Amino acid sequence: MNERVQPPELPATRTAQVMADIRGRIGSGKLVPNDRLPSIRRLAIELSVSPSTVVEAYDRLAAEGLIRPRPGSGFFVTEAGRTPAPLVRLEPPRAMEVDPFWVARQALDADPGTSKPGCGWLPPDWMPTALLHAGLRNVLRQATSLTTDYGPSRGSAALRRFVETRLRQQSMTLSEDQVLLAGSATQALDLICRLLLRPGDRVIVDDPCYFNFQTLLRAHQAVAIPVPYTENGPDIAAFEAAVAREAPRLYLTNSGLHNPTGATLSPQIAFRLLGIITRADMLVVEDDIFSDFEPEPAITLATLDGLSRVIRIGSFSKTISASLRTGFIAADPERIRLLTDLQVAIQFGGPSQVATEAIHGVLSSGGYRKHLDQLHRRLDTERRAVATRLGELGICPVLMPRGGPYLWCRMPDGVSSTALAQAALPQGVVLAPGNVFSPSLSADGFMRFNVAHMGDARPFRVMERVLKEIGLGRT
Repeated sequence: MNERVQPPELPATRTAQVMADIRGRIGSGKLVPNDRLPSIRRLAIELSVSPSTVVEAYDRLAAEGLIRPRPGSGFFVTEAGRTPAPLVRLEPPRAMEVDPFWVARQALDADPGTSKPGCGWLPPDWMPTALLHAGLRNVLRQATSLTTDYGPSRGSAALRRFVETRLRQQSMTLSEDQVLLAGSATQALDLICRLLLRPGDRVIVDDPCYFNFQTLLRAHQAVAIPVPYTENGPDIAAFEAAVAREAPRLYLTNSGLHNPTGATLSPQIAFRLLGIITRADMLVVEDDIFSDFEPEPAITLATLDGLSRVIRIGSFSKTISASLRTGFIAADPERIRLLTDLQVAIQFGGPSQVATEAIHGVLSSGGYRKHLDQLHRRLDTERRAVATRLGELGICPVLMPRGGPYLWCRMPDGVSSTALAQAALPQGVVLAPGNVFSPSLSADGFMRFNVAHMGDARPFRVMERVLKEIGLGRT
């Protein structure tokens, strides 16, 4: 039998080993600040590596600030290399409050093995990584200005044209100067709040609503006015009463597929809403971030209004990449001009050209439509399966959405979704309790589930165990 020949060790691995050796000497106290490191030749002989490998390792450690070169003298340990004294905790850590930041805190910083049915995004293996990598490679093959220069003030012209075309396909009439690209939908909303709101301004929000709406409004010192949201849109009587009582500046909402309920705005409610909004001289910010999850476009306030009183925002983070984040704003030309100036003032230019060109490469490829078709089928399958398994625990969807990853569910009688989420977290499951979405804190009997993160049995096992512990589990 032939003996298997092991492949030679890669230079990058040898460089990492040299770096680890030096870090170990510093961490153990063998090398302290201002100590001189071994010469390149000496360390190369000591560790049986080439001098170029030691040079590369020293350069990387210098880039980290752990060591520094002195011309003609060699490399020396910096103050950053001082071994820190152990920290002493003076008091036990406080439990995180279940507020609108709850899901973001837990999901964004979760350990890799954590199950996250409460998060708002798709798992990595649901994303079009091959298309995205191809888009990135294409960008890196182009002119170096894309990777070194500031972005245009309104963002990539090619991506803006794509957004304009897509909005026209949704029966919106707009010109080429009515779209602005931003770093994300969240950044787009932040720009709009900076432009339109002053401390104390009233803003109507759905109850429940996307939790970050509340946190952004709080950051801008605006007052959120909750209006109950139904299967067909906001409660019209409550909306009209809130407008008369509060004289709000804005109405902030989702369109198409509502977050967290998955509901769709009906044409009747949409027409009545616009009538109230027009009479009250209000503006609307309509977040359409889930439009690519829809099997067919729903009626929206922006399509009915023609971007007169409605500002549309969107993003590509849900279906392409949450890392290369890019969002957009569609509004009347004057507001786009003011928002463009504001974006330049804040970050001196539009969003990253690398991100926008890569995203455009994915969107304009023939593979993106196939990706969406596959995504719709996969979500439909998971939605039905998850609804069935939740039902076995006495957790029932309020409605079955037309698309998207979310199920808004009612808890069994007497069960607090907050208590369930708090008990599940130490067991490695991040849930999204209803009150993080409710400005009035009236949704403790509800919970939002992301069906794309519930393909294994772990979330169900944990929830069943917790429900049994409180005496309400199904047998």
